[in-house]
Amino acid sequence: MKFTVIASAVAGLCLGATTAMAGNALPGPVNNAPITEKWAPSKFWGAGDRAGSSNHTKNSANIKRALSYVKQFKALTVGKYYHREAPAFGPRIWSMVIPGTPTGGPFGKNALVYHDEFLTTEIGQIQTQFDGPGHIGVNTANGMFFYNGVNPMDPKNGYERGAGGRVVGMGPLGVEHIGENGFVCRVVVLDAVAYKKSIGQVSASAEMLPIPQSPADVAGIVSADDVKGMIRMMGIGSIMSGDCVALHTGQGNTWSNDRFKSMNTDQRAAARAIFAKGEPGFGLSACDYFASRNIALTMGDTSANDAQPGNEVEGWAVPCHTQIQTRYGIWNLENVDTKSMVDAGINEAAFIWAPLRMIGATGSPGNPVVLY
Repeated sequence: MKFTVIASAVAGLCLGATTAMAGNALPGPVNNAPITEKWAPSKFWGAGDRAGSSNHTKNSANIKRALSYVKQFKALTVGKYYHREAPAFGPRIWSMVIPGTPTGGPFGKNALVYHDEFLTTEIGQIQTQFDGPGHIGVNTANGMFFYNGVNPMDPKNGYERGAGGRVVGMGPLGVEHIGENGFVCRVVVLDAVAYKKSIGQVSASAEMLPIPQSPADVAGIVSADDVKGMIRMMGIGSIMSGDCVALHTGQGNTWSNDRFKSMNTDQRAAARAIFAKGEPGFGLSACDYFASRNIALTMGDTSANDAQPGNEVEGWAVPCHTQIQTRYGIWNLENVDTKSMVDAGINEAAFIWAPLRMIGATGSPGNPVVLY
């Protein structure tokens, strides 16, 4: 996820927030909505829950319903390629080397040799990446507020610390809690490019939605009304509790799976440059609608899935992140290859994926499977 509006959000204030340095608040903007609006205990899953929307997978009816959309008995994997030249937010890197040529061997009469890899990266937040409970929180007057009211600075229920007090994990916010459930859901594929063409907001030749700079740039912002309009356009059933929702904005086409491996270094640099400018995506109203439906997962082909820097509200940093992840525990999967689903003509399918069981991690890489 990238935050193209962080600088302006720090310079100004989030809606309804105040600047304070009192108590345990971090320096900078403070937003007390999690306290005043009682974001904890979890509305859907109760006090002490750590898994959020992945709990939907415990409902066998959701699994049965998801698998009912497998009609052609075909499969796609929709994770992007991980590579040093693929787009990444800010200073994040993917640096993989092979230690030794080969790493070991030869051994035994059969002369076995082997290779390992050594990886330096922000492993939970690079390329196709999952936002878990420890990734997004809110700075309140009482300190940081994460899903279900966890403050990672709480010495009894916060960060896991190792030698010398060094933080070595997110404690109760670790992504392993979601990894224990995973996701099996009906995925609804929202082709926002096709829809925005149909209502005249983008040209018939457009491959991607424009990057919105303000709330007025509606062509790049997918609202709740747009979501409902796409459902009507496809002629499918409404989004339901336990569903997953995939947004195709077309921006991910710049490094889609059918192109990336054949792209040269300059073409990959151009994709990174577009990635860094901002992105079309969900407006806050769409995410509020998803919360009202108690969905399991949002996903899309951009770095955050929120429209940015322009959204339906001024001055907020990727508003869907705090408003449905922190508030409701509805998780988010970024940089998904939605183009492959659109090209296959998929409107509804079964989506299956689980984050790695990395104890204390903020997120996870992954390569989800779509059955249709």
